[in-house]
Amino acid sequence: MGKNVVQKILDSHIVEGKAQAGQEIGIRIDQTLTQDATGTMAYLQFEALGFDKVRTDLSVSYVDHNTIQEGFENADDHKYLETVAAKYGIKFSKPGNGICHQVHLERFGVPGKTLLGSDSHTPTGGGIGMIAIGAGGLDVAVAMGGGPFYLTYPKVVKVELTGSFKPWVAAKDIILKVLEILSTKGNVGTVIEYGGPALANLTVPQRSTITNMGAELGVTTSVFPSDAVTREFLRAQGRESSFTEVTADPDAAYERVIKIDLSELEPLAACPHSPGNIKRLRDLNHIAVDQVLVGSCTNSSYRDIMMVASLLKGRRIADGVTMGVACGSRQVLQMVARNGALADIVASGVRILENVCGFCIGNSMAPQTGGVSVRTSNRNFFGRSGTPSADVYLTSPESAVAAALSGRISDPREVFGEIKYPEIPEPEYFDADDSMVFPPAEDPSRITIFRGPNIGDPPASDPCPEAIKGTVTIKVGDKITTDHIMPAGSRLKYRSNIPKYSEFVFEREDPEFSGKALENKKKGIHNIIIAGESYGQGSSREHAAICPMYLGVKMVVAKSMERIHRANLINFGIIPAIFVNPDDYQLFDKGQDVEVKGLRGALEGDGILTLSIYGGTRNVKVTAALTDREKKMILAGGLINATRMGK
Repeated sequence: MGKNVVQKILDSHIVEGKAQAGQEIGIRIDQTLTQDATGTMAYLQFEALGFDKVRTDLSVSYVDHNTIQEGFENADDHKYLETVAAKYGIKFSKPGNGICHQVHLERFGVPGKTLLGSDSHTPTGGGIGMIAIGAGGLDVAVAMGGGPFYLTYPKVVKVELTGSFKPWVAAKDIILKVLEILSTKGNVGTVIEYGGPALANLTVPQRSTITNMGAELGVTTSVFPSDAVTREFLRAQGRESSFTEVTADPDAAYERVIKIDLSELEPLAACPHSPGNIKRLRDLNHIAVDQVLVGSCTNSSYRDIMMVASLLKGRRIADGVTMGVACGSRQVLQMVARNGALADIVASGVRILENVCGFCIGNSMAPQTGGVSVRTSNRNFFGRSGTPSADVYLTSPESAVAAALSGRISDPREVFGEIKYPEIPEPEYFDADDSMVFPPAEDPSRITIFRGPNIGDPPASDPCPEAIKGTVTIKVGDKITTDHIMPAGSRLKYRSNIPKYSEFVFEREDPEFSGKALENKKKGIHNIIIAGESYGQGSSREHAAICPMYLGVKMVVAKSMERIHRANLINFGIIPAIFVNPDDYQLFDKGQDVEVKGLRGALEGDGILTLSIYGGTRNVKVTAALTDREKKMILAGGLINATRMGK
């Protein structure tokens, strides 16, 4: 039997384990990327592990998240990142060069290679035919040092695309449709592979929009074949020598095949407060709009910005609407500035935003109280925009412009009527300019790493105790994201200062959590988190594990848990447990005393733990199903401890 694209790439990179669905494998990582919100801790961990240089084919450190520099903290982190990159053999992409995923796709992505990034939207690279996976910074640090990355050998689901788009339907509508079909939960251990005849008409930037937002499905990653379309994109970027064809064999097998006829799609939106809450735009009853924002790593390519410029040219956005546009890279910004499209956008009354993550992570452009914001980004979790009372809708650039011009959430087919749908050809050549990407130092010994006062060492974790004697410090519901656990926005400037950043753990859910957890820790009481389904959705932000660990959290018990967050919990010595009977969730309340005896022995064995509550009068079974490698980490108190013990 032949192989699909996922199998061809993964199988050629396996260094540990067997290519069998559900089994743990270790793979060689060819490339890594970090961004400044997660990168500082990743490189501190790289140093703590004692590596002397990177051992990947390519590692790139990007600054694209915290470029609003109120106070010294962000600027200090950026200088640390620049100097640590120079010393250890890492390329450094300066602030202003663009969003990591957009720049990496343009300048560094190589079909058939593996990419590990400390950002959950690293699967953007799947649009160019890479196995590109988001992970916690510690996993990326290990990969940079030459270690394997471990994952469950995935089930592969094929999404077969046929037909052609009707006018005003876009690539964003494909991934919104997939989200409608598969939802945001229950897809752990799966990779989505796209195929079908419609791929011939989907450009690499369109493909990357789909793989980027595939992160919201909770899958390991998403990937497109590397074909003639891929080759043409690389040629236009001046990188045709990087092309390798990677396509599925005719007799390749899949766990499931989902068929989508593009001619049957219509404009869609993800409605508050989940990327999986999908509705047709024509069914949203013309909701009044206060803000429209185009950009983020999902929809900020040359084609996206040119589409916006074409639709805005000669028009003005509606009174009462604020609109902002952010290009995804300096390359895109330069090209639309030179061809006049940027002037058309400005003339329509739009604000030009910096080519960074910005509004997507909630550190700028927060909507008004109770406002409605239409965005082309990938997440609309509660409060992520910076305004908890706001409603955020996610759409394509075409649909976003329709909202800006009409002042209401509208089907673009209605707004633009008989106007001819713009044809945006791919450039014959992109403006390739890597002058804002710095190579590592030729003589690393001459580099002194800059460390500002906000930068500390990674916090230490204690080995797993013989027993847990603790309390339920918080009980949360379903679909708790890493934004719920560890807020982004303006709080991100403390990411290098764990004691300070830990003050904000669960601040939207329970403002008293941090203080209570730290008090328990000082008294020798273990903290336990009880959660519902799909705990740890969203960002790869490992601070959602580091900071709880610092506060003395020893166990999370949930109905189900997402892949990246589970891995991060294990990396920092927190036991990830799942209810054997999900209904037992109802037995727990905040403040309950909980005891687990024989903990280390149970973890070394089958992972079945007994939680005693109500003074030992009620016992609840949970399972911490760990691989042998994960058992060693948990027992040691995390990956850094386990690595040091192994040396």
